[in-house]
Amino acid sequence: MTKPLKQPAQMTRRKVLKGAAAAGAGAAVGPWIIGSNVLAASGEVNVLMWSDYLPPGFLKAFTAETGIKVNYTGIGSNEEIINKMKATKGRGIDICSPTNMRSPQWIELGLLAPFDYARIKNLKNVNPAMLKVGNEEWNFGGKGSHWLPHIWGTEGVAWRTDLWSPPRTGEVPSYGDCWQPDVKGKTMMRPHSGMLGAGLYLETTGALEPGAMKRAYNDEGTMRKTWQVVTDYCIKNKAQVKLFWNDADSQKNGLLNEGVLVGQTWDGPPITLMNDGEAVQYRAPVEGSLAWVDGMALSNQAGDLDAVYTFIDYCFLPKPAGMSIDGGTDSSYGGHGYNSAVLGADKFASAQYAKVFGSVYPGNSLANLWPWPKEPQWYADVRTEFRNKFVNA
Repeated sequence: MTKPLKQPAQMTRRKVLKGAAAAGAGAAVGPWIIGSNVLAASGEVNVLMWSDYLPPGFLKAFTAETGIKVNYTGIGSNEEIINKMKATKGRGIDICSPTNMRSPQWIELGLLAPFDYARIKNLKNVNPAMLKVGNEEWNFGGKGSHWLPHIWGTEGVAWRTDLWSPPRTGEVPSYGDCWQPDVKGKTMMRPHSGMLGAGLYLETTGALEPGAMKRAYNDEGTMRKTWQVVTDYCIKNKAQVKLFWNDADSQKNGLLNEGVLVGQTWDGPPITLMNDGEAVQYRAPVEGSLAWVDGMALSNQAGDLDAVYTFIDYCFLPKPAGMSIDGGTDSSYGGHGYNSAVLGADKFASAQYAKVFGSVYPGNSLANLWPWPKEPQWYADVRTEFRNKFVNA
């Protein structure tokens, strides 16, 4: 069984968030709000969001407090968000949830509206460093931020602790573990990010130069040269892969029911299994876990704006934000297993949350994050091209 690794005091999540807050806006954060601070309203809000982000307890409590019904459509990829928004030209959708680095793919679509910060009184609870991403990278046409941070997490390595363990000292995994002979036919990954992980592993073997995967974002020629090496490797070793996952449930099912021993996964699904007492461990790999922030964006066809802003304000209260992580002390609440962009949210998660956080991000893991760079549309298109070659090989 895996033993949680001790995390140095200077790398605790709370101190990381406090440091980020100080870097972003310092004392502008203001006091944490413990009680409710949203206006009751009536109506409906249509939310297009990742499939596990709004637990049943959150939805029930929000509607009970505000009278607003949430029509929640779960999705599993940024491409799905964009395609659904384009298909309806934003109609029937009030809030969607793109990831921070996708701004170049949205700017020309004309599907989003800027947020009115004056209508979000709980905005002061949001991590300023993350809020800055919206102000700078999603300020389309100088009209203001078109994106608000909501939930952050990483992609790393998860495994069955009763059937396999990382071969490295201290049980720190590697993306390369998914490609080793001892787990042939017993790994899982999402195709495009699994290929990125393979590339980061190849940087450590000499097949790619260090930093090659990040430089691939610079121009198409560089990307094609780098990703061809990655694609050739993945196709040659495709027999390693038991399944390609596409959402939270397929990751959980792979580990519990499909014979997967180790996989490259989001942090939330395996952490949820860890909290349920399953023989599963998620941990940041030696190459660095892939870091992202999923946000909320406002459709320019949003209907009941009073209901929409009430929903946003509720999301930015520390108590519901924290309970949404793992239910806190209420086992019936449900939880997504990720991390909140709301300062003070961790106080309302369970005591288990802090323990698990130290286990999955040991040592210098938080200093070794691999933040996903901004993705131009050309990059996304070419990546899809290589991804399809791998999947269809």
